[in-house]
Amino acid sequence: MVNDEVNFNDLKTLLDVTDGNLASHMKTLEESKYIKVYKGFIGRKTNTTYSITGAGEKAFREHLNALENMIKGLQ
Repeated sequence: MVNDEVNFNDLKTLLDVTDGNLASHMKTLEESKYIKVYKGFIGRKTNTTYSITGAGEKAFREHLNALENMIKGLQ
């Protein structure tokens, strides 16, 4: 959540995953309303960009809190 948005290729490089793997995960996040997907073109080349939604940000923070509590032994 450092960036307001990120495009598919940059995210793929950052995570070091395949096209299919990333596309599958992003589709699940989109269906869960955790991200917004913007599709367009830069010249003749397709460009897909993602941004987090309010629900996605909330779910991410809850996940981090749960992990921190697990590490601290608070479960």
